Amino acid sequence: MKIAFYGSSLLSSYWNGAATYYRGLLKALAARGYDITFYEPDVYDRQNHRDIDPPDWCKVVVYDGTIEALRAVTREAANADIVVKASGVGFEDNALLEHSLAWARRGALRIFWDVDAPATLAELRANPTHPMHRALKRIDIVMTYGGGDPVVYDYRQIGAAECVPIYNALDPETHHPAAPDQRFAADLGFLGNRLPDREARVEDFFLSPAARLPGNRFLLGGAGWQDKPMAANVNYIGHVPTRDHNAFNSTPKAVLNISRSSMAENGFSPATRVFEAAGAAACMITDAWTGVDLFLKDGEEILVARDGQDVGDLLQALSPERAREIGQRALQRVLREHTYAHRAAEADRIFRSFAGRAVVEAAE
Repeated sequence: MKIAFYGSSLLSSYWNGAATYYRGLLKALAARGYDITFYEPDVYDRQNHRDIDPPDWCKVVVYDGTIEALRAVTREAANADIVVKASGVGFEDNALLEHSLAWARRGALRIFWDVDAPATLAELRANPTHPMHRALKRIDIVMTYGGGDPVVYDYRQIGAAECVPIYNALDPETHHPAAPDQRFAADLGFLGNRLPDREARVEDFFLSPAARLPGNRFLLGGAGWQDKPMAANVNYIGHVPTRDHNAFNSTPKAVLNISRSSMAENGFSPATRVFEAAGAAACMITDAWTGVDLFLKDGEEILVARDGQDVGDLLQALSPERAREIGQRALQRVLREHTYAHRAAEADRIFRSFAGRAVVEAAE
């Protein structure tokens, strides 16, 4: 089956947290025989920060950030069996959704793939006239990056015919243990862009422990933190391209996951970083969120912190030997249960089930 996928960017992770998710899932779907074209707009300087070349498992079409170019690429939806519009593309999202749905041929499966369901749902609840409310009547299925039952319930409440989470996972060919790199030497590393929905939690879970533990080394990677006040023992290194993520995760004694506020409150939304770090056999400390135990076991495969004080306490009690043991257990767990091959098998089952319904309905 042919998939036309309209997303933010496959080629660049620059200000694009969904890149790893797109790459892992679409690569695994291609391995199952799907013919995929990914359409991404040339905006936010992403094309100047590419961190992969166009892959051989997916055709990538980069279009200008203009309405004319958007209209041109959405016409190609007519050639696909499955048309996917992702959330957060970043350029004329409402027009992109409208045009891709309009050009989808009768009988094609129409999917809205939400890579930030808490934010999308909050926006829809706040704006009853949002175009997405009308679009839901023409969408066969909403698929989400995470969220579990709370997101499924909320989407059905606002009119979605069906909603299914497809969680983040690991591509073991891309994220795996790497040799230590002195650029990333630290007791605790955190990698994440500066976002309004995350900043207060970064202050609590990362910057505050750093200030309280001047004898420990802290490493901060990600875009946007350059003017953020931080303790002298925090080494800020800016944007870290995906090619360096394995070394970033493999080098510090532990790495930290901090969910955005909406993700933590909603639960059941493991960040891409969780699986990247586990794939590198990193010992991860994560902020607490409902559902973490569905993916990794606290105290054995991951360490869960309720606040910054917990982060500091866990870090001080963590020996290098125990950190390595936790990281190895995490690696084995995700290889066993949480790879993109697992997720693609689930997505394939859903596609085939819903595609069959769409064809029947189109014939009626």
